[in-house]
Amino acid sequence: MIDAIVIGGGPAGLQAALTLGRMHREVLLFDSGEYRNGTVDHAQNLITHDGQAPAEIRRLAREELAGYATVQVVEATVHAIEARDDGGFAAMTEDGVFVASVLILATGLRDELPPIPGLAEAWGREVAHCPFCHGHELSGKRIGILGSGAHAATHRAMLSPIGSEVVVIDPGEVTGVERTADGLVLRRREGDAIDVGGLFVAPTSTQRSPFAAQLGLATLPSGGVEVDALGGTSVSGVFAAGDMAHTAAMPGPMASLAVAIAAGQLAAAAAVHQLVAREIDAERGTVS
Repeated sequence: MIDAIVIGGGPAGLQAALTLGRMHREVLLFDSGEYRNGTVDHAQNLITHDGQAPAEIRRLAREELAGYATVQVVEATVHAIEARDDGGFAAMTEDGVFVASVLILATGLRDELPPIPGLAEAWGREVAHCPFCHGHELSGKRIGILGSGAHAATHRAMLSPIGSEVVVIDPGEVTGVERTADGLVLRRREGDAIDVGGLFVAPTSTQRSPFAAQLGLATLPSGGVEVDALGGTSVSGVFAAGDMAHTAAMPGPMASLAVAIAAGQLAAAAAVHQLVAREIDAERGTVS
């Protein structure tokens, strides 16, 4: 049995593996090759990497992990996890079963967009959900918000200092979205169209993996796995980090590279402390 299994090759999982590796803990990092920001060309709002491609950030992280002898990256999809009677966890892939003392989940979320033709094709480029990550690039342009109610009003206020104009459009009014050299054209039921430099949408987000259900982890109304301040879940030995996790004190999960990286480090540090506590208890049991 190794020390830790980390599932998810995004920022949270990569950072968790790095932190565990620096403590000389044997860790397997499983990366399915699927990422929430897989369609994004440039990542923003991350110090020293502002504007860099997410794929390049992942490549650099993998390069750094290669320098740690106790870290192994496995390009495979984990399809099931089971809790073992000895307190460990078994992760199952097509290639076999892998067992570890602690488990860090960083599998992210899956976004479902309104069923508007053309919207999905622009997702991650001209269409986004986070003003902090994608607002600045629309400076001086007309910005669209697809939505209504308090969420749309908040986004409009946030983006007003950035765009030349911010327009709120009811999703039910839009029949199609077309990409152009300058942004997007939104076709409306009335027959007219609205040109915008970019569009913000609130997708419906669900857990990308089945592991929360398989392990019986507590979740919050947001759909996020409930975690404490250090990423601990309702099941001892299981930690969660990144977009999939939600601390109850926060209004919702904050989808951000920087936040995911921080959460990955916290979860890994907490996992190390739990491993150490178990080892101390085992030593005391042996002595007694």
